[in-house]
Amino acid sequence: MRNKEVAKVLYGIADLLEIKEVKFKPNAYRRAAQNIELLPEDIEKVFERGELEKIPGVGKNIAKKIGELLERGKLEYYEKLKKEIPVDVESLSSIEGMGPKKIKTLYKELGIKNLNDLEKAAREGKIREIKGMGEKTEKKILESIAFARKGKRELLGIILPEAMELKALLEKKVEMISIAGSLRRMKETIGDMDILAFSSEPMEIMDFFTNMKNVEAVIVKGETKSSVRLESGIQVDLRIVPKESFGSALQYFTGSKEHNIAVRKIAVRAGYKLNEYGLFKGDKKIEGESEEGVYRALGMDFIPPELRENRGEVEAAMAGKLPHLVEYEDVKGDLQMHTKWSDGANTIEEMVEEARKMGHEFIAITDHVGSLKIAGGMDEDEIRKQMREVEKVNEKYDDIHIFYGVEVNIMKDGTLDMGKKVLKDVDVVVAGIHSGLRMSEEEMSARLIKAMESGVVDIVAHPTGRIIQRREGIKLDFEKVFDAARENNVVMEINAQPARLDLDDIHTKMAVERGVKLSIGTDAHNLSNLHYINLGTAVARRGWAEKDDIINTYPVKKLEKLFGK
Repeated sequence: MRNKEVAKVLYGIADLLEIKEVKFKPNAYRRAAQNIELLPEDIEKVFERGELEKIPGVGKNIAKKIGELLERGKLEYYEKLKKEIPVDVESLSSIEGMGPKKIKTLYKELGIKNLNDLEKAAREGKIREIKGMGEKTEKKILESIAFARKGKRELLGIILPEAMELKALLEKKVEMISIAGSLRRMKETIGDMDILAFSSEPMEIMDFFTNMKNVEAVIVKGETKSSVRLESGIQVDLRIVPKESFGSALQYFTGSKEHNIAVRKIAVRAGYKLNEYGLFKGDKKIEGESEEGVYRALGMDFIPPELRENRGEVEAAMAGKLPHLVEYEDVKGDLQMHTKWSDGANTIEEMVEEARKMGHEFIAITDHVGSLKIAGGMDEDEIRKQMREVEKVNEKYDDIHIFYGVEVNIMKDGTLDMGKKVLKDVDVVVAGIHSGLRMSEEEMSARLIKAMESGVVDIVAHPTGRIIQRREGIKLDFEKVFDAARENNVVMEINAQPARLDLDDIHTKMAVERGVKLSIGTDAHNLSNLHYINLGTAVARRGWAEKDDIINTYPVKKLEKLFGK
């Protein structure tokens, strides 16, 4: 049983306990679930070492339940709760706005137990009759159900660690190997995992692959292709390809359908035939061993995998005008994270130590302040106290710089929920919209622009507020917003949380084209979250961003100047 499955059970317990109106325990289970879901290693290994209680939020009682779950495959306590409350909390809570309290009300009033019941009640106009809900709630529920049913894909940040672990396991057995498909392009969601390999003993590799201990089912097994479903639910396709065709196969199985069609058209116009086996002139094979060779033979520069979406990269490669994308190693620090001072799981010093291990040259501590009490928003006195602690920690290290920042809420009228005087005293002000998400495009754009014009905002956090597969982003006139950001020297964030990746790649490219500077923040709430930094860099690369577009690549002195310090 993997991290995601354990976290899913704990989230389920939290929701059921909240429906039962049990105090305090729901938050404890949710905190444990969040930290387990985002663990950088398999929880079974942590369990085997007897170190479950070292996970933030996992005390003796929850550790005991996790142990039972891992050993038996189910948890008696959870099964008992589900019998007491026969509601499909998991599917219902996937709908925007459907928290435990609303689920409980709908169950008591209308007997709603699952998504089908909810949709039926909404279509029949029954939900609007419940006190505190109304016609707008009913309409939003139907919209959210339609959004949730568009098709289930897994988040990049959840799949990527599993893919890298699988690749490391297989590369010991083969002579060449590469991840392909949408995972190699670092798309925000992944349908399945594609892996290409070369081996002189293909059946031996396929035997090993289909008999791995985390394989739940073998879908198909052959000498050149096998597909399995892992315990995590993800499908993995492994293809064994000839060495002389490895490059052309990798090119074929990496690009989006639209990218591959565009490249094949170039080949046809030049009198070639391009497929997964190679680039051919008649019956003669021209190229195939390397991707670079395939693109070069077609008169194109090598196109980085993240760009292969047919968004102008083919034409740019033909003209020698591809951007020099920001590299993963160019990013020198993280510009959004939270500690125990607000809603984080670790101390400032613990976050600093982890960042140092990662080789960061700087970080920004940006705990919540103001009226966002659910996130532990600090008042002015607490800000001053935390500022002094950051100063002390900064004095302790000479290999990393700690910017003292805050994350402030942008109110409905565009004002900030913290006084300008104290905001001017911190190094970096990160401002974000956390409530009132249903305003019109015109109203929301004006709200954000007013905040940027305040003269104290340095970075706009998670600009659209979207939650991938759960909540669509707010409506914005991005041209106006980005123009205002440029004019006011405000940086737009790429939030690297797997469920956010906000800005997305499309809006990142738009921001770059309009001369807007970008930052990458992991929005880390614990140590393991800090390792999401590469997900943010991947979005930047998919958005055609170069090194100078991303302020995380700047040296400390240049950042200090940018922040006016």
